[in-house]
Amino acid sequence: MAQRGGRAIIVVLASCGLVASFMQTLVVPLIPAFPRLLGATPTDASWVVTVTLLAGAVVTPVSGRLGDLYGKRRVLLASLGVLVAGSVLSALTSSLMLMVAGRGMQGLAMGVIPLGISIMRDELPRERVSGAIALMSATLGVGSAIGLPLAAVVAENTDWHVLFWGSAALGVGCASLILRYVPESPVRTPAPFDYLGALGLVVGLTCLLLPIVKGAEWGWGSGATLGFAVTAVVVFAGWGWYQLRRRDPLVDLRVSARRPVLFTNLASILVGFSMYAMSLSFPQLLQAPAATGYGLGLTMVGAGLCLAPNGIVMMLLSPVSARLTNRYGARTTLITGTSVIALGYLFAILLMDNALELVAASVIIGAGVGIAYAAMPALIMGAVPVTETASANGLNALMRSVGTSTSSAVMATMLTHLTLTVGTLTVPSLTGFRAAFAVAAVAALAGTALTLVVPRVRATTRELAPV
Repeated sequence: MAQRGGRAIIVVLASCGLVASFMQTLVVPLIPAFPRLLGATPTDASWVVTVTLLAGAVVTPVSGRLGDLYGKRRVLLASLGVLVAGSVLSALTSSLMLMVAGRGMQGLAMGVIPLGISIMRDELPRERVSGAIALMSATLGVGSAIGLPLAAVVAENTDWHVLFWGSAALGVGCASLILRYVPESPVRTPAPFDYLGALGLVVGLTCLLLPIVKGAEWGWGSGATLGFAVTAVVVFAGWGWYQLRRRDPLVDLRVSARRPVLFTNLASILVGFSMYAMSLSFPQLLQAPAATGYGLGLTMVGAGLCLAPNGIVMMLLSPVSARLTNRYGARTTLITGTSVIALGYLFAILLMDNALELVAASVIIGAGVGIAYAAMPALIMGAVPVTETASANGLNALMRSVGTSTSSAVMATMLTHLTLTVGTLTVPSLTGFRAAFAVAAVAALAGTALTLVVPRVRATTRELAPV
């Protein structure tokens, strides 16, 4: 009976993770149409995507800390409630302002993933912890990869508002399953919530990520970009000073500075960068006109279906990653993952003549991402107190979000500056795509180098189990 209960917890929490990460790519098929659908300029309409990335990045460390203090299941349910409310708001409107608000609320659901990882550590039998955490962590990539073609099919064949009604239904379904199958974790941190620290983190992250995401559009040397960047530096300096002097900080910087935590988080930025580079570059290459000599001329649905296998591979390899971690340690597993990602991009640089070759490259990259993502929580949780697992995993998820946001800016800049004109269309050039793949490969190898600095400590299911 306990085994069935443990299995139900894993399935329910992993499903919640898939739904939360699906919100990141929910509207990607609609990006070209949003200016017309919302009566806005392309620049203003881009906020429908940008706000979700920002909200997801900001909420992960905050929701993790709230879970440690007030109950992980309770905060997880609240996150899903906000997702449902944002989905309904978006489904009922064609106003840009309300759509941005709804999409921001959907992005707040990203806190579900670190909370789910922490519940698994608290509730599951020792022998099942590492595999469950590997699966939950992999949903960060899997939901986005599988969600893209599904969203494209829905957007192409029905009214676009149906996407949001569907996401609302998924949120309600997940919340119902949590109420039925997931108990509240008994592990709590007896401390007050650091409201000032949370405000400082939100302001600092917003000022940091806005110029990263919008810098190419605003101009990297513009007053807005530089102003936000300088403000971020000032805010984080003050925030760090305050956190170090507070008895119960939002983020324990002394724990975060431990070598396993620090270098795992830095490597997470680079893995997030490499993963998102594929999401941005491969669809454009698959959809580029065949007249370019390298494009394949696929539709959005066709391109999404070509990329769907990499998400499936991420999911299938999560138990493999868990076994690698149990046998060789999470450090070795993360090194393996980042190395495989780099190999996948090298494959893409050399072989990109047809859809099958690009599918193979995306599967190799997806395999590396699945292995790497599953290893990160094991490294983090082996180095932090059990009472801080949710907030520590939230911070790690934030690092991945910083990586994806940076990747969005870098890839957009490269692919818009290295272009080719075919008739009336301007598309990224073959050189641009190869340069993008090379940068992503270098980022993955840099992640390997950072992981090598992490102390060689073997992670086991005992270390990941609740104490």
